[in-house]
Amino acid sequence: MTATKTSWHTCRYRSKLSHCHLRRCDHITDALISLHRLSVPERIIFKVATLTYSALRGSAPHYLALSFTCVADMTHRRRLRSAYTEQLDVPTCRPSTIGGRAFPVAGAKVWNGLPSEVTSASSLSVFKNRLKTYLFRRCYETV
Repeated sequence: MTATKTSWHTCRYRSKLSHCHLRRCDHITDALISLHRLSVPERIIFKVATLTYSALRGSAPHYLALSFTCVADMTHRRRLRSAYTEQLDVPTCRPSTIGGRAFPVAGAKVWNGLPSEVTSASSLSVFKNRLKTYLFRRCYETV
């Protein structure tokens, strides 16, 4: 079933790319820009940020929301400048282990790296729109 789904997405993506009239030796960046597609690292950031937004706004499972702590809610950080933002506390982990890729760590790092115009969105659809625009500009700023 997974192979069918993967092949269907691959065929759909190839059919979109065929409209771009690409040859095998052409670069894919221009085609990705014309299709308004993010590169793989930005797509990962998009997924993690969307899940983090859903967890913070209460539309994701409750156990995901328990993974995050706002800096404003921490008593020993209330006088800091970051207490007035929507920053999240990044849990400590060993850099040599896979703990840095755990959702509470990765989600907090991604969330803290986003501008406030993106994180202050009123709904999930507005958040996704602003996030994709931000990531698209960041990804293809040199092109």
